[in-house]
Amino acid sequence: MKYNVLPFYLAMAFVAGVGLSGCGSQSEPEIRGELKKWHRVEIVFDGPNSNELAEDNPFLNYRLDVAFRCGGKEYMVPGFFAADGNAAETSAASGSKWVVRFTPDQTGLWNYYVSFKSGSNISVTEMDDAVTSAGFMDGFAGSFTIEETDKSGRDNRAQGRLNYMGEPYLQYAETGKYFIKVGVDAPENLLAFDDIDATPDVFELRKNWEPHQKDFDQSAAELTWQDGKGKNLMGAINYLASEELNVFSFLTFNVDGDDRNIFPHLLKVSESDYVEYANEKKNVEAWMSKFHNTRFDISKLEQWERIFEYAETKGMFLHFKTHETETDHLMDNGAFGTEGKLYYRELLARFGHHLAMNWNLGEENNQPIDEVIKVANYVYNLDPYKHHLVIHTFPNQDDRYGELIGDQSPLTGASLQLSHPEFTDVHDRVLKWREKSDSTGKQWALAVDEPGKAQIALLPDAEDMEHNLARSNALWGTLMAGGYGVEWYFGYASPHSDLTCQDFRSRDLFWDQNRFALNFFEQYIPFWEMEPADDLLGDSTGYCFAKKGEVYVMYIPMQAAIPTLDLSDVNKEFSVHWYDPRNGGDLQTGSILKASGGKKVDLGSPPDKKEKDWVVLLQ
Repeated sequence: MKYNVLPFYLAMAFVAGVGLSGCGSQSEPEIRGELKKWHRVEIVFDGPNSNELAEDNPFLNYRLDVAFRCGGKEYMVPGFFAADGNAAETSAASGSKWVVRFTPDQTGLWNYYVSFKSGSNISVTEMDDAVTSAGFMDGFAGSFTIEETDKSGRDNRAQGRLNYMGEPYLQYAETGKYFIKVGVDAPENLLAFDDIDATPDVFELRKNWEPHQKDFDQSAAELTWQDGKGKNLMGAINYLASEELNVFSFLTFNVDGDDRNIFPHLLKVSESDYVEYANEKKNVEAWMSKFHNTRFDISKLEQWERIFEYAETKGMFLHFKTHETETDHLMDNGAFGTEGKLYYRELLARFGHHLAMNWNLGEENNQPIDEVIKVANYVYNLDPYKHHLVIHTFPNQDDRYGELIGDQSPLTGASLQLSHPEFTDVHDRVLKWREKSDSTGKQWALAVDEPGKAQIALLPDAEDMEHNLARSNALWGTLMAGGYGVEWYFGYASPHSDLTCQDFRSRDLFWDQNRFALNFFEQYIPFWEMEPADDLLGDSTGYCFAKKGEVYVMYIPMQAAIPTLDLSDVNKEFSVHWYDPRNGGDLQTGSILKASGGKKVDLGSPPDKKEKDWVVLLQ
């Protein structure tokens, strides 16, 4: 794990001794949160009184950075203007509170040192030791002591930060456990929720998530806002967790996309005028003229944070999709500049403390590669935790990844989109980019985040109760190729689509099959040490995944002949077990209990002779 090098003006403070009091007039900041390892710690400062539309832009012309240090670890964390410090509840647009959020990764004494500077566009410009102090908390130093976490189970705070390790799988820092994700890529407009401030209703796509009202966990009541708002979306997340799904995705900016209801910025026009404009989709070039491009809706972002904070407790991986193809060129007229940099700084400052997440720089991105690399470098350098960093392309433009793998960019993986209606392109595409990234010496962590044809993709249970193709070709096809997970897109030609879904139970039968796959990989095999090995099956139909000489897994599709496994180079004896990917359960035995290497091995017959798909485990 790499840590940010502190800028000169903060490094000198640490050399001099963090115990210095800093600005004499600064009151002691408020420290919020449980002071425990992996828990969110908020430091709330009294700074200049400002508001979202102040002439001296508090988002752009002030810059709060806080350096944290414990032992040999150092983090530089950006902070943000927080109005009254309780905007989720009050919807405040003004105040004097400035906040930094941090998740400490070890116990003991943490020292911190505050930099608070002012100047034109200072939040997105290069800094040196000649910058102008903004007074107040600038130069303040303090400390706090962190104890061990008291969380357990699937709560991310029990697992630690999920890190990219230069390998095909992400790893939890606390437990050392490697991660496989299964969950939902839809609806992309998950945050178009009527409980969230200033969320419009373009095309009548705004959601109430009412079908999940019954799933709300009353223990989360303290995370709701304004007399119980937020419950239904939290209920939806709780339902996903109850199905042992562990990821959901969402757009954070979609003003010219299919939904147009999600944006962190303040509107310049009334909400009704915006809805009228967006419904008619007038001059595309004028989209950004409807927004204060460098000013943000603080209460909305704080309500987003309540949702994400709850998801953290449920072990969820947060897939931040920061743009889609309709929006990635709108800020700064397509050339990465002030608007884009400030957008990412605000996202990083407010949400980058979360433990299990990735930054996706664009869905179906087709920007010039040099612009993509500028954005990637900026996000990578600003992110104190170096979260998994990916991008997503159109299905037929994935060769763009060839210009981003290895040391050509700081990206650490791909968010793959495919297009075959029967998912037959999934396995080979994951193999392609696993092999290509591996060849650079920097292995990418690959996920399939939109498998299937856009109109169809993952159908509701009412249209496909068995989901045989999705299970066989996409779910197992991804995992057996060494991809670290799958997120499911909901086809737009069906009810409960990528834009209209408010009820995740529409695919309830299929979530069981995802859980069975996840359980197999986590319980029975060291998947992080294994590699695709389809060649060991010869010309037979199916997939093979192996730690050669020790563990072999074969996936045999429905109606396929049972293959032989080439163990000619291995002189060991293996047990043979079968696993049912449709129904899960324990390992089972077939007609052959043992297999000896040194030859091509006959696997025998499965426990059930019917023409179903099976997983075979040799170990």
